[in-house]
Amino acid sequence: MANNSMTETVLQCHPLSEKGFVGGIAMHVDRAEAGRLRIKYTLHGLIDGIHFAEVAQPERTDGLWKHTCFELFCGRADDGSYVEFNFAPSGQWAAYAFTGYREGMTELACAPPHINYMAGGGVFEMTVTVDLPESLRTVDIMAGFSAVIADKGGRTTYWALAHPPGKADFHHKDCFALQLEARSAA
Repeated sequence: MANNSMTETVLQCHPLSEKGFVGGIAMHVDRAEAGRLRIKYTLHGLIDGIHFAEVAQPERTDGLWKHTCFELFCGRADDGSYVEFNFAPSGQWAAYAFTGYREGMTELACAPPHINYMAGGGVFEMTVTVDLPESLRTVDIMAGFSAVIADKGGRTTYWALAHPPGKADFHHKDCFALQLEARSAA
């Protein structure tokens, strides 16, 4: 487990995922001022073969995880509650709060994240700036970064910092593998 306010790492492909169209996914996160996270996902692979939803109005949209999207799960290490954010290259997003493992799901009241992307030369980069909920802004958090990547042929691959045994499950605490320290006031 890493413990930093700015971290670069790579996501791991789930062993049961389809192979061959994603070469790797790197992730960089900065715990910025005012409870904000700046995240950059960098995907290497056959970009022209990946199914990206058409650019849309940047609005809250359910079911983004069924297609190509990037995700953030985070919560306190000493508490079973957590939040989930989904970020789609289309500009759509979703945010949920959970009281426990896949329990008590509600829409998370939050400001819309800022999503940008660029693609070319076998690389797709998406940057996201997201405000954490008030309860997580000034405390250390455990975070899980993940991605669901679908190709135009119907194959899907699942990526995360770590995976629990069995099928891909980003809600599992094993995936919350990165500790992000609260930003100091200094």
